[in-house]
Amino acid sequence: MTRIGAIFNPYTHTPEAFRDAVLAAEAGGVPELWVWEDCFRQSAFATVGAALAWTERLRLGIGIAPMPLRNVAATAMEIATLERLFPGRVLPGIGHGVLSWMGQAGARVASPLTLMREYVPALRDLLHGARVDAAGRYVTLDGVQLESPPTTPPLVYAAGEGPKTLALTGEVADGTVLDSRHTPAELRASAAAVRAARAEAGREGRHDVVAYVVAAFGADAEARALADVGDRPDPHERALWGDPADVAAGARAYFDAGIDDVVLLPASRVDLDEFYRAAGEVARVVSEGER
Repeated sequence: MTRIGAIFNPYTHTPEAFRDAVLAAEAGGVPELWVWEDCFRQSAFATVGAALAWTERLRLGIGIAPMPLRNVAATAMEIATLERLFPGRVLPGIGHGVLSWMGQAGARVASPLTLMREYVPALRDLLHGARVDAAGRYVTLDGVQLESPPTTPPLVYAAGEGPKTLALTGEVADGTVLDSRHTPAELRASAAAVRAARAEAGREGRHDVVAYVVAAFGADAEARALADVGDRPDPHERALWGDPADVAAGARAYFDAGIDDVVLLPASRVDLDEFYRAAGEVARVVSEGER
C-alpha cells in the first residue's frame, strides 16, 4: 500500500524545536515522521524514543543511523527496546554514513559494502530472536542473542545511492531508503535494481522502497521547492508543490515508479505546523485514493 510521510530536518530546525514538530505532525495527521542522524547533530534513537513517548499514533522512521558508529548488538538492543515499548511504530534504517564524518569519528571502514553485507543480516537475525555467531571482517559476535527480542520484528531499512549499494540493500535488507532530488524515472530505475537484486538473492516478499521528495505548500511554493532542488536538469520533475491535492496528484508519479512510501522533505523557509497539516492532508487524499 502506498504511503505518505514527512521529515524533521535538523539543518533547518534545532533540537529544541523537535517536540513541537512531533506534536504538530501527529495533530496534522502525518502517518510517519522520519529523522536523520547526520553527524554531529541529533541522535536517532534518543529523539525517536522521545517522539514515540510524546505521541499515540505517529510512526517514527530513522533514515538513517550510520552503521560504523555502533556495534550491531547495540543497534539491535536499541531497536528491540523501542519496538517492545511502542509496537509497530518504529521504522529503523541504517547506512554507510558520510565517509568523511566516519573518519572524523575514527569509525571509517575500508569497505562500507562489506560492513553492510555483514551488519544487516546480523541485525535482522538478532531482531528475530536468533542466537548469532559471526566472524566477519567487521562484525564479530559470539553467541549473541537478545533477551527480549521484538514480538514482531520491524522491517530493517538500508540506505542506498550507488548501484552496488542499491543492489546490496535488496539482497540483505527489508527496505531501502532513497535520497531526495531525483526524478520519478531515476527512482524507477533504482527501485527496479533493488528488487531485481532481492529476487536474484532468492528472497521472497515485497521489498519496501522509501523515497524522500522535496515538497512545498503555500505562498511561493514552486519557487521554494525549485530553489531546494538546485542546479539540476529537469528541476520541475524533482520536487512537489502546491496545495495538498496538487502534491497528492504529483506523488502518483513516484508511486507508479515503484516507490511505496513518499516522504515529504520540507523546502526551506517553512512553518512546520503548516507543513505537517498540509502533509497530513496529502496522506488522507492518497489513502482515500487507495480505497
